[in-house]
Amino acid sequence: MSDHEQQPAPDRQPVTAKGADALRAYAARQQSNANELAAFLEDVATNGLPAPETTTPWEVVRDRRLAELASQRGHVA
Repeated sequence: MSDHEQQPAPDRQPVTAKGADALRAYAARQQSNANELAAFLEDVATNGLPAPETTTPWEVVRDRRLAELASQRGHVA
């Protein structure tokens, strides 16, 4: 029996195979995001803060993300 076929603990509710796959995919994305943030923080700790002229203002990042979310939903956020 593989890790993905194990029975849940006695006090837990089982999830479907599709649900388990979705949870694993979400966990992998979160781990990737955490690793990216940790790498950035390590770089700042080692090399200092980047020069403001080499960075993207937070307003631009925010507006870009809001536009992405709006396009995914098909309406304005």
